[in-house]
This record gives sequence, structure tokens and C-alpha cells, in this order.
Amino acid sequence: MPITLEELASQVRGTLVGHAAVLPIIGAATLETAGPSDVTLIDSSDKLHLLSKSCAGAAIVPLGAGPLDRPTIEVADVHAAFTAVITGLRPPRAAARIGVSPRACVDPTARIGADADIHPLAVIGADVEIGPGATIHSGAQIMAGCRIGSGTIVFPNAVLYENTLVGSRCLIHAGAVLGANGFGYKVVGDAYSLSAQLGWVEIGDDVEIGAGTTIDRGTYGATSIGDGTKLDNLVMIAHNCRLGRHNMICSQVGVAGSTTTGDWVVMAGQVGVRDHVHIGDKAILGARSGVSNDVPPGITVLGEPAIELRDRKLQLATMSKLPEMRKDLKHLTARVEAIERTQSQGVRGTEAA
Repeated sequence: MPITLEELASQVRGTLVGHAAVLPIIGAATLETAGPSDVTLIDSSDKLHLLSKSCAGAAIVPLGAGPLDRPTIEVADVHAAFTAVITGLRPPRAAARIGVSPRACVDPTARIGADADIHPLAVIGADVEIGPGATIHSGAQIMAGCRIGSGTIVFPNAVLYENTLVGSRCLIHAGAVLGANGFGYKVVGDAYSLSAQLGWVEIGDDVEIGAGTTIDRGTYGATSIGDGTKLDNLVMIAHNCRLGRHNMICSQVGVAGSTTTGDWVVMAGQVGVRDHVHIGDKAILGARSGVSNDVPPGITVLGEPAIELRDRKLQLATMSKLPEMRKDLKHLTARVEAIERTQSQGVRGTEAA
């Protein structure tokens, strides 16, 4: 149903600026895709000029933006307000609680908490414990001895190998694999022999694990992920790693075995971290960094090999001047050669005299 801008402003506790008339809003979209009946968002004052290029009927903007070329709603937190608008216009689909589906395969020794949902074709192994309010979607495989905390959601086709421990309120997205063997081999005779894979994976509370992400089991103990840490899609965490609390690990990051991190560490996209290093609290690893040494707390590094951001910027600035420096070097070389020829000719003239 259409909604007026006055109603939207009231809902998000914002201030309506500009003439709204009876403009009906039926959708919410980005600047590039919004139409005349949509509301859009601009999250910073330096982007306000982009509104003139949009077909949106109205926009949610930061406080103090002032009158623009169409009605706006000024709010303190643009993203929070836009989220509320979208939620109202496109409510999320309500998922009815279904309990344990008769089409799920649940071992009789498994312990299923109150109000837990086990969807059709999910497989729950022996001695598994699933906490109250947890949800296991279709195709998920929860192998023997796993523990899943209350309110955790395991999405379709995720796999938890034996003895994986997952805390409360976690999200494990589709296709994630927790507890597979680590990539640990040694040469025995004329072949590779897999080393011990006797550990497990341990996930704290409020952790999110992205689609297609893999976390290997420890060799003898746990590979662990601390409370509140968020792993993007397609992340690889190797055996024996111990990640701290509230880390933010972006897509395509690979962390080699026995690496540890402190709390609030950020790894941007495609970072690679070698084995047996430690990343300190609140360190930031810039995109595509190759980390081969410990990173102190609070430091931002970039590049391959990763070095402190300030030094990397100096290197990049120097590299940008290399063509000019090459020209200068050729010019100086030519001058030196000319001076040497002149001196050589002078010496020969003196000897002839």
C-alpha cells in the first residue's frame, strides 16, 4: 500500500523538508534504480549533488542537508532510517516454527531443545545436541557429537563435521563447512601421509560464518573463533587457528595454520596470512595484503609483503615517480658521458702537445 512522506517521516522520527503534496511512496531503492514513486537515501553531505541525477521521488538525507530539488526526510542515522522504511514497505517473510520435520533424519540419541526447528532432509547425527530455538535448514548435515547453541541458524547444505561446537545466536550460511581435515601432510617414504586430525572446531556466541566458508579442525585441539566475530563468504581458516573476539574477516581471505588474532581485528578482501603469526588487537590488514610476520596491535598494514600503511604509501608515491626519475637518470647519464668525453679529449690534446 502507498504511504505518504509525512507518514514515513513520522515512522523514522525525521524532519520532512520541501513540498511533499500528496506524493505516494510505494518502494525504496538506491539512487541509481529508484523511480518517481520510490524513496532513496544519501548517507553523507558530500553526496547530496548526486540526487539531481536520480529519478527518485524523495530521499532520506543527513541532518542539516537543507532544501534540495525534491522532498527529503532529514534524520540522524540515514541507514537505520532507510532500513526501517524498507522493512515497512517490504516486510521479511515470516518463518513459521515447524518443530522437527518427519522428513528430517534425526538420530535417536540426538537431543533437540524446545522450539528448535529441523527442516526436511536435514541430517542430525548421533549424540548431537541442538539448543532451544535453533534452526537447522534442509540439506544441512550435523555430524556426530556436535553441539549447537540456542537461537543459532544453520542454513541449507552447511556441514558440521564430528564434534563441532557452535555457540548461541550464530549464523552459519549455506555451503559452509566446519571441521574438515586440515591440510597437514608429511612425506613418508615416497608418498604424502596425512598428519593427525584429532581436534575439533569451536565457535563462540554471536558469530556469523559466510556462505562457502571453511574452517578446518585442529590437529590435536580446537580451531576456535571468538565471540562476535564475522566471517564473510568464501573465507578459509586453517587448522589450529585461534581468532579473537569481534574480528571482521572479508571475502576470499585465507589464514594459514596456527595463526592467532587478538580482538577487533579487520582483514579486508583477499588478504593472505602465513602460518604461525599473531595479529594484534585492532590491527587492520588492507585488501590483498600478504602477511608474513606478526602485526602489532593497532597497526594498519598493506601490500605484499605487508608493511605499515605509512611506509607503503611512501613506496607507492615513489613508484609513481619512476618514469620521471628514469628520464632524469637518462639525462644525467648523457651529461656525465659528455663530460667524460670532453675530459678524455683534453687529456689526449695535452699528451699530443
